[in-house]
Amino acid sequence: MSAAASVDPTADVVLTGRHTRLREFRSEDGSAAFSIVGDDQVTKFLSFDSRTPAAAQEMIDSAVERAKSRPRNEFYLAMTQIHDDALIGFCRLALSGVKAAKLGYAVAADQWGRGYASDAVSSMLNFAFDALSLHRVTAAIGPDNFASQAIVEKLGFVREGVLRDHVFTNDAWRDSVLYSLLRNEWKS
Repeated sequence: MSAAASVDPTADVVLTGRHTRLREFRSEDGSAAFSIVGDDQVTKFLSFDSRTPAAAQEMIDSAVERAKSRPRNEFYLAMTQIHDDALIGFCRLALSGVKAAKLGYAVAADQWGRGYASDAVSSMLNFAFDALSLHRVTAAIGPDNFASQAIVEKLGFVREGVLRDHVFTNDAWRDSVLYSLLRNEWKS
C-alpha cells in the first residue's frame, strides 16, 4: 500500500495554515512562478539555477500534469496568503523510500521574513504525518541558507550532517545540510 493510500486520489489537495494556503498549481500560475524561480535572490538557495519565463511555465505545467498521476508520488503545491490566491511561493513533498519524503519550499523574496515558509511547511508536515502516514521527512538545505535552517530547526527537524557536493547550481557544486523529522517527533 502506498503512503498516499489514505488520500482521496481524485481530490485536489488544499492545506490551510494560520497565514498561508497550499493549493494545487494551475497553468496560469506560470508568470507568478517566474517571479520566484527567475529571481537570483531566491534561486541562490535552491537546487537549480534561475529559470526563464518559458522554463518557469514548463515547470508549472509539468507540476499540473504530475498531480494527475496515480498513485501520486509528489505533492508540489502553490503557496498563497490565506486571504489571497496570488502565488507567493511553493512547497513540495516528494515521496521517496518507505513512508518517507523529501521536503522543499521557496518564498518570493519580497515576502521573506513574514513567517509564510514556517506556516506552509507546518501545514505540509501535518499532511505528511497525518493524511499520508509518513514516518520520516527530510530537507536538504544549502549551508548558507541560515533562514531556512532556522525554520526547520524551529519545527523540530534534527541536523543529520552534510551532503558533500550534493547539487550543481550557479556553475558550482554545493553542499547541502541534511535535516530529518520523524513522525513521533512532530508536534503540530
